[in-house]
Amino acid sequence: MGTKEQQIHPVVDSTAVFKETIFAGKVLFCTGGGSGICKGMTESMMRHGANAAIVGRKLDRLTASAEELSKSTGKLCLPVQADVRSPEQLRAAVAKTIEKFGRIDFVICGAAGNFLAPISGLSENGFKTVIEIDTLGTYNTVKATLPHVRNSRGSYIMVSATLHYRGTPYQIHVSAAKAAVDAISNALAVEEGPHGVRSNVIAPGPIGGTEGMDRLSTKDKTATDWGLITPAGRLGDIRDIANATVFLFSDAANWITGQILAVDGGNEHLRTTQLSYPQAVLNPESFIKPRL
Repeated sequence: MGTKEQQIHPVVDSTAVFKETIFAGKVLFCTGGGSGICKGMTESMMRHGANAAIVGRKLDRLTASAEELSKSTGKLCLPVQADVRSPEQLRAAVAKTIEKFGRIDFVICGAAGNFLAPISGLSENGFKTVIEIDTLGTYNTVKATLPHVRNSRGSYIMVSATLHYRGTPYQIHVSAAKAAVDAISNALAVEEGPHGVRSNVIAPGPIGGTEGMDRLSTKDKTATDWGLITPAGRLGDIRDIANATVFLFSDAANWITGQILAVDGGNEHLRTTQLSYPQAVLNPESFIKPRL
């Protein structure tokens, strides 16, 4: 992270910008909401009045997160166990949400998987798994929730990435998966717009303090400081993504659909591989941390 002098744009919590009641009576359905960026997105929506259902595979983590979110926001968070790769499990999760809250207004498609791997060391199963979680999981989530989002004339946000905007070493699997997610959102916005449904993408840049950032860090001691290669002068914060979430789901964005919003402090304009090139691709073992 950059020095104190390089903190050009400090983090601003969305609670200081939007009214706390703008989502009162609304319901959020969020896959991947038990941790990380999606948990922060869910918390922000709840702080502005929404109840929420968070969906994931690990029920213990979901339950702990739901209790924490309910306590900190004063709204109700329902933990629902489901694997986004299973249409049947997602339909059951939606049914539980409707049984509890009676509606779904907003959907965050956030379940994802990622790790560093060169194509030479990436198995067919590893590639397939990321596609299944990110791309098919997004599609399955849309299919399971769409009738309810139509009824509420609601909105989708799909959590993507900026990795596929350029060639990114060790990220061929997630680059392919997220490019497809972007395409799903664009087509959904066009097809469902006449039904009153909006769909947009948030593409986070490097976000500090997340499991994803930890997984994508390397053993490279010469890697560039993210704060130094970001025009905003700092590493991203989960609250930055939460701010964008509140805006895109709010009525302030009711004429914004089919868009891809990179929330990256301008990083994409200056992005490098952050690895010594071509050494990193010629000797992956010296850069990639062992996967535990």
